[in-house]
Amino acid sequence: CIQRNPLRKAALTDMARCHTDCIEKPVCAALQKLGRVVGRHPWWFFLIPLFVSAGLGSGFYFLKQAEANDIEDQFTPVGGPAKAERHLVSQYFPTNESTFTPQRLTTDGSFAAFIAVDQSGNILSEEALSEVLRIDSVIRNITVSESGHAFNYMDICAQKHGDCVPNPVLEALGNNASNAESLVFQYPMMNTKTGPVFLGMALGGVKTDDNGTVLSAKAIRVIYYLKESEVERSDVWLREFMRVFCGNDSGFEMKLNQVSYFTSLSRQDEFEANSKKVIPLFSITYFLAIFFSIVSCLRFDCVRNKAWVAAFGVFSAGLSVLSGFGLLLYCGMPFAMTVANSPFLILGIGVDDMFIMIACWQQTKVQDSVEDRLAETYKEAAVSITITTLTDVLAFYIGIMTPFRSVQSFCLYTGTTVLFCYLFNITFFGAVLALNGKREESNRHWLLCMKVPKQSPAECSKAYSLCCVGGSYDPSTGAETEHPMNLFFKKCYGPFLTNAWTKFFVVLLYAGYLAASIYGCFQIKEGIDLRNLAFDKSYIVRYYDHEGAYFSEHGPNVMVVIPEEVAYWNITIREDIDNCIGQFKNLSYIDQNLSVSWLQFYEHFAQKANININSQTSFIDNLPIFFRNFPDFKQDVNLSGDVINASRFFIQTVNINNAVAEKNMLTELREMAESCIVPLVVYHPAFIYFDQYLVIINNTIQNIAVATAVMLLISLLLIPNPLCCLWVTFAIASVIVGVSGFMAFWDVNLDSISMINLVICIGFSVDFSAHISYAYVSNKKPKVNDKAIDALYILGYPIVQGAISTILGVAVLAAAESYIFRTFFKIMFLVIGFGAFHGLAFIPVFLTFFGLCGKPSELNCEEKSRAEFQCRPNMELYNRNMVQFNNSNASLRHLNRTKMDPDCP
Repeated sequence: CIQRNPLRKAALTDMARCHTDCIEKPVCAALQKLGRVVGRHPWWFFLIPLFVSAGLGSGFYFLKQAEANDIEDQFTPVGGPAKAERHLVSQYFPTNESTFTPQRLTTDGSFAAFIAVDQSGNILSEEALSEVLRIDSVIRNITVSESGHAFNYMDICAQKHGDCVPNPVLEALGNNASNAESLVFQYPMMNTKTGPVFLGMALGGVKTDDNGTVLSAKAIRVIYYLKESEVERSDVWLREFMRVFCGNDSGFEMKLNQVSYFTSLSRQDEFEANSKKVIPLFSITYFLAIFFSIVSCLRFDCVRNKAWVAAFGVFSAGLSVLSGFGLLLYCGMPFAMTVANSPFLILGIGVDDMFIMIACWQQTKVQDSVEDRLAETYKEAAVSITITTLTDVLAFYIGIMTPFRSVQSFCLYTGTTVLFCYLFNITFFGAVLALNGKREESNRHWLLCMKVPKQSPAECSKAYSLCCVGGSYDPSTGAETEHPMNLFFKKCYGPFLTNAWTKFFVVLLYAGYLAASIYGCFQIKEGIDLRNLAFDKSYIVRYYDHEGAYFSEHGPNVMVVIPEEVAYWNITIREDIDNCIGQFKNLSYIDQNLSVSWLQFYEHFAQKANININSQTSFIDNLPIFFRNFPDFKQDVNLSGDVINASRFFIQTVNINNAVAEKNMLTELREMAESCIVPLVVYHPAFIYFDQYLVIINNTIQNIAVATAVMLLISLLLIPNPLCCLWVTFAIASVIVGVSGFMAFWDVNLDSISMINLVICIGFSVDFSAHISYAYVSNKKPKVNDKAIDALYILGYPIVQGAISTILGVAVLAAAESYIFRTFFKIMFLVIGFGAFHGLAFIPVFLTFFGLCGKPSELNCEEKSRAEFQCRPNMELYNRNMVQFNNSNASLRHLNRTKMDPDCP
C-alpha cells in the first residue's frame, strides 16, 4: 500500500501532522481492559497486593547482613587505577611493623591522632607544649582488656628500632616542655641523631626565617600508629581512645589549646551513624505527605470527598517501598546508606501518579458504571503514568552503569521500587478508586458510609448541607463538579499564559534561565569532601577543619614505583631513572628538595666507599652492606636472590588544598609516569579517593546521554507525536543543565552523591513535561492555544499537587545534619522546581509555536477513504464507492462518510 500514489499522499499528510500512535493505542486498549477488570473485581486487586507486600516485606529480616557501608567500596570507582596500583605495591612492598615508617604505608593504616592548636599563636611555647605532653601521657597510659588480658598503647604500637614510632617534636623535647626554649627546629626537614626527619606532618601554620628556622607554629599533630596485624586489639584500644577524648573523665582540661582528634575507625563509624539520624524523619515525611494529599483532595461535597482515596494513595507508595526493598533484600542485593534517600523519592513519585489518576477519574461521567468510569480513567491516565514510570525506571537502571557502588545500589533499589509503585497504582490504588466509586454510586458519606440526600431539605441549615448532603455533579458534562484549581487553570492561568505578550516574557525568562544555568555549569566543583560523609556536629569535622587550616601546605608523600626488573647497574638506565625523577620534581605540585631515592643514596654510598656498582654482581653483592647502614631503604627494594623485582622512590607533594589541586596533581603524576622511558607507577593511599575525579564527569555525561536517548525512544513510542517527543527530550536536557548550573550556586559539588540526584533528574524532568505534552497532542481542538489551555486545565493542578507533594517528601531532609541528605533535598528541590516550571510554563508555550504539531490527526474523509480503499486489492470497489460518495445527496453522503470513518463529523 505504501508504494501506491494515493496512499503515499495520505501518508505524507499524516507524517506532516506528526502522529505515531501504533504503540499508544494498544497500550490504551490494554489498560482500559485492565481498568474494567479492576472495577469489576476490586477486592481481589485490593487484597492480593497487600499479601504480596507482606510476603516480600519479610525480606527486611536480611537488612542487617545486606548493609554495605564501607566508604572505600561505596564511594570510590569500581576498578579504579589506584586499587590496582595498591595491590601491586602491597605485593612488592609489604608493611614491616618492626621497622615502621608512615610514608611506606600502602593503606591508611591503623592509628589515632590529635591536633592541638594554640590560641595565642605559638604551639611551641612551654605552656602550650606542657598541655600537649599531658595529653600524650594520658593516651599512652590508656589501658584496655581483651579476653581477660590488659594492654596499653605500648603493647600494640607500630615500632621502629624496638620503640613505638615517636612524634619528632615530642621526641626532640625529651618529654620535657622546658626544653622548648633551647631547641631549634628546622622546617620542613630537621636533622636528628638518627637522620633527617620531615616535620611537615607534625607542625602546622609554621613561620620560619630565611634559613628555615622555625619562629612559631600554630598547631601540632601527634599520631599513634598501631600494628595492623593486631586488628581486634587495635580496634578495642581505638574505641577507648575515642571514649576518653569525648568523655569528661579524660584527666586533662585545655586552657591554651583547642584539641581535635581522629582515628582510622572514625570516618567509617561516623558515616554509619548518619543513616540512624535520618530514620526519625521518615515518620514526619509520611505525615506531611498524607496531610497534604488529604487536604488537596478535600471537597465540600461529603460524597465526592476523596480524603480516604488520598490516604490510601500514600499507603500504596509505602507498600511499594516494602515490596521493592524486601524483594532485593531477599536476593541479597547490597544495601548502601544512599538507599535511605529512596523512600522519600518513592513517596513523591507514587503520590504524583495518584493525583493524575484522581484527576482523570473526576473527568469521567458520574452516571456511568464504576467499571466504565475506571476503564475510562485507565485509558486516560495509565498511558501518561506508564510513560513516566518507564522513563523513571530506565533512568535508574541506566544509573547502574556508573562505577560507584553507592550509586548502583541506590539506582537498583529505587528503580525496582518505582516499578512496584506503578504496579500497585494500577492494581491496589485502582481498587481503592473502584471501591470509592461504588460508595459514590450509592451516594454514601465519605467518612460514615451512610446514604445521604443529594438535595438539601429547605428547613436544614448550611452546616447540615455541608456535612450531610452530597453527590452533586455538573449536568452539562456529566462529570464531577470542577475543582476550583482546575477552573483557575482554565479561566485564568491558561489564557494568561497563551497571551502573546506573556509568551514573549516566557521566552525571555527561559533565555535568562538558560544563560544562568550554563554559567553555573562552568563553576561547578568536582569530588566529595570526606568530611561530608559525617554529620555536621561530628568530632571529625573539627579535625578536618584543623587539618585543612594548618596542614595543607604539604600533601601526600607519593611513591614512584618501578614495577619490573631493570638493569640498575647500567649507567644509562640509572641516568634514565634520575631524569624521570627529575621531571617529577619539576611539576608544580612537587617540592624539589624533599624527594627520597634509595638509588641516589646508594650511588653516593658507593662513591664514598670507592665501590664500583656498574656490574650486576657488584651492584647486587654490595646492597646488603648499604642496607646495614641505611636500614629504611631495605623496604624500598624487592630483592630475590640476585634479581631486583621492583623498587620505589618518594616525592613530596605541596599545596594540595582543594579538589582541583588533587585532580590536577594526580593527572600530572600519571601522565609523567606514562611518558617516562622507564616503566613507572605512582601511588599513595589517598589516590583511592582521588580516582573519582577522573571518572565522575565522563560517567555523568555518559549516563545522561544514554538515558536521554532512551527517554526519547520511549516518548516516540508512547506519545503519538514525534515533534512533541523532541520537546520532551528538550525538557530533559534543559532541566539537567539548569540543575547542574544551580548546583554550583548552592554549593553542591559534582560527586557520586549528586550523580545519584542527576540520575533522578533525568526521570523527573520527563514526568511533568510528558504529562502536559501527552495531554496537548491528544486534544482534538484545532487551535494551539486552546489545546494548551485544555492540557493545563486537566493536568495543571495534578502537576502542582505532585510537585508540592514531592518537595514535601524531601523537605524534612533540609533539616538533616548530613551533607548526603541535604544534598538530596537541594537537588530534588531544583529538579522538581525546574521540572514543574517547564511543565507549567515553558513547554506549553513552546508547543504553541508549532501549530503543525498541534493540529488534529484526522485527514479529511475523502482522503482517508481513498487511502483505506486503495489498500484493498479490489480497485473496482474503490472506484464504485468513490462515485457513490461524490454523487449522493447530502444525507447519504453523511451516512457513507460515517461508515467509512466513524470518527469523521
